[in-house]
Formats: sequence, structure tokens, C-alpha cells
Amino acid sequence: MVDGARVPDSSSIHDTWLQYKTRGGRELRNKLILYYSPVVKYVAGRIGSGLPDYIEQSDLVSYGFFGLMDAIERFEPSRGPKFESYAISRIRGAIIDELRKTDWVPRSVRNKAKEVEHAYGRLHTVLGRVPSESEVADDMGITGEALQDILKEISVTGLVAIEQVFFTGNDHERKSIGDMLASSADLPPLVLESKEARELLNKALRQLRERERTVIVLYYYEGLTLSAIGDILGVTESRVCQIHTKAVLQLRSLLSASS
Repeated sequence: MVDGARVPDSSSIHDTWLQYKTRGGRELRNKLILYYSPVVKYVAGRIGSGLPDYIEQSDLVSYGFFGLMDAIERFEPSRGPKFESYAISRIRGAIIDELRKTDWVPRSVRNKAKEVEHAYGRLHTVLGRVPSESEVADDMGITGEALQDILKEISVTGLVAIEQVFFTGNDHERKSIGDMLASSADLPPLVLESKEARELLNKALRQLRERERTVIVLYYYEGLTLSAIGDILGVTESRVCQIHTKAVLQLRSLLSASS
């Protein structure tokens, strides 16, 4: 795909963009692909960290390159955010689209995720706040231990991290949890064109309980791994994964109710 291309350095990347957008050509496109390939590997790594071991990282990277190529074709250097910010969403989208095509998440797990999310939504409407786990379990007619088992099952599949779109703003652009949250301290923050989306997300984050909000901030905004977050909170990595799952379900419920 990029045979024979030479990677441009940071000082010449602007000129490479200008040349490519002026006259096009495979060689210039391949230079851009090589230069931004670390972004693909980064996004694939973030998504892969929440997926089962049998999902090959190399496959995720391959899917992501299709998103990168699409981003390169569509990006206008004179408009909008930095390319990295623009590309992250399209790379993530390409990976998620391919994962959905494989339909590797059991229908029963998807249904359980929806049940938990709907329970959070119902209780938030009644209580005017994010409900506790015990309140959610009572609403679903199950024990707290059973709810924990469901959250664990959902988190193991990585379902919530790559789940369907949950918000459509005034610009009619559909956004996922990954699109709306910042990506990493190492990359420019994702610039959201919709002011309404930013305001709704910030409002929803403020409604989360402290531990759930901490996990979201450390994972999406600070770029920490689940293992590192576990060390900070004094819990296991699997427990952090469950907290993350619960937090994203809560955010989905809150944002769905607001859109």
C-alpha cells in the first residue's frame, strides 16, 4: 500500500499536504499515510484493549488504515481542526464498522446492555439523578451480584466501548462515545463542531458518581490504561473495566434522554 514512500518529517508535512491537495498522486498520499500511521496504531490499540483476545490487533490496524485513507481524501488543511483530531473519528469508525460486520458480540449480550442502559434511564427520570447499582438491580428485579455479573459479561466483550451512536446534534452528525470524549494527552483533543454536543456531554459527566467520572477522565482525557487506573484507585483491572462499562452506559442513557 505504501511501498517506496518516504516518510516526511514534521517540518515538511505541511508542504506535503499542499502538494497532495494541489495535484494529488499516490506517492504523496502514501507519504501522508506513513506519517500518520502511528495514529492508526494508537486508535486500534485503544479499541483493542477492551476486546477479547481472539480479536487480532493487526486486523484492527488494517481496518483503521481504510479510515485513515478516507480522512486524507476528505480533509481540507485550510479548514477545521488539526488532521489528527479529524482522522481519529474516521479511523475509529472504520474499525468499528468492520467489527460490526463480523457480528462477534452475541445478541444476548447486546440485549443485556440495553436492559441495563434502559434501567439507568428510567431511574434517572424518576429520581432526577444517576441511580446507584442497588437501585438499578432492584429496578431490573435482580440481585446486586447478578448485576455485577451482567456488567462483567458486557465489559469482557468490549461492547460499550464500540457501541452504536447515541447522539445526533443540530448539525445532524452522529457521534459515538469515543467521538465525543477526548482521545489522549498525546494527541490533540478532538474538536467537536457541535457546541450543543459539548455542553450535553459536560453536563452528563458532572452527573456521574465520582468513581465513574474519574475512570472516564483518566481513560479518555489522560490516556491511561485500565491497569494504570486500577493502580490509582486500588482495584483490579477487571473492576476498572466494569466501572468503565457502567459509566459509559450511564452516559449513553443521559445523552439519549437529552437528544
